[in-house]
Amino acid sequence: MKCVSPMRARIYSAIMLTSVMVLAAPVLAQDSEPEARPRMELSLKSWLFTTGETTWSHDASQINPAFGDPTSKLKYKDNDTHLVGLEAKVYLNRRLFLDGEFGFSVDLDRGTLIDDDFAAGQRLFSRTSSNITGKSAWYFSGNVGYRALELEQDRGHLDLLAGFQYWRSTYEGAGIHVLVCDSSVITCTTSSPTLPAVKNTTHWITPLQIGGRFEYRALPWVTAGIKVQFSPASGVFNEDIHFQRSDLEQDPSFRMWGVGVSGTVEPTIRIMLTHQLALVGGYRVMWSRAYYGRWEVRGLGTGSETAPLTELQTLRHGATVALTASF
Repeated sequence: MKCVSPMRARIYSAIMLTSVMVLAAPVLAQDSEPEARPRMELSLKSWLFTTGETTWSHDASQINPAFGDPTSKLKYKDNDTHLVGLEAKVYLNRRLFLDGEFGFSVDLDRGTLIDDDFAAGQRLFSRTSSNITGKSAWYFSGNVGYRALELEQDRGHLDLLAGFQYWRSTYEGAGIHVLVCDSSVITCTTSSPTLPAVKNTTHWITPLQIGGRFEYRALPWVTAGIKVQFSPASGVFNEDIHFQRSDLEQDPSFRMWGVGVSGTVEPTIRIMLTHQLALVGGYRVMWSRAYYGRWEVRGLGTGSETAPLTELQTLRHGATVALTASF
C-alpha cells in the first residue's frame, strides 16, 4: 500500500472539504441573492492543523577561528498546532473600513528540535535532537482598508490594505538525543530522554505591511478571493535558553535581534449559507525572515559577546475555516 505524506494528506483534505462546501452550498443558500453591503462582519475563525518551523543560526568564527560559519544551527521543525481566533471588520463608509484579527494556539506539543554545531571548514562535530513539548503561539493584526475597484454587477472588488501584525511563538523541548558527537572536539555524553533541554521565544513585530484583497463572485452563492500582504521591514527579537549548558546564563542563554521581510498569502472560497451567514474556507501561509541581525551569547560569569546572525526564519501554513456573520 502506497504511503501518503502528511503534507499531501493535508492538501487532499483541504480539496475534499472545499468540494463538499461547494456541492452543499446550493441547498443551504436556497438560491439566495448576493449579500448586500454590511456595516459590520464578525468571524469565528480556525486555523486547522498548521505546520510550523523556526530556524536560526549564527557565525561565531569572528570570536574563535576554530568555529564554522554558521557555527550553530537550530531548527524547530514539524511543529503542528491548531489555532482559533476572532476577526472583525467595520465599514466606516462605502469604501473605507477597519479590520482586525486575534488568534491563539490550543495545543503546541509536537515537533522536533535539531541542534547542529560546526567547526572550521563546516565539519559537523555535534548533532542532538529534542522533542518539542510546548508551549504557545498567538498573534494579532489590524488593517485600514479602502475599496479601490468594483466590478460591474457586483461581480467582485479589490481592497487595498495597510496595517500591522505581531506574532509570538514559544517552544519548549525535552530530552537530549545524541545523534553525532566528535570526541576530539567536545566531551561526548549519553542521551537523556527526559531532561528539559531548551526554551525558545520569538517575537515578530511588523509595524507596517501593505497589500490587498481581491474577491470575485463566480456564482450567486460562491465567491473566490485571495489576500496578500507584505512588509520589507519587520523586526524580530529572539531569546533562547539552553537548560543543560552550565557555562551559560539561564535567563536567557542567547539573544538575537534583527530586521527582515514578512508576508502573508491566503486564498479563500466563501459560501453563502443565508443572506447574513457565510462559511469561508482557505489556506494561509505566514512567513518571516531576517536579512540582518546580531546574535549575543551570555556566558556564565564571563559577560556577553556578539556575532552576526546568519539566519532567523519563521514559517507557518495550514487550512483555515471561518463562520462569518454580517450585520
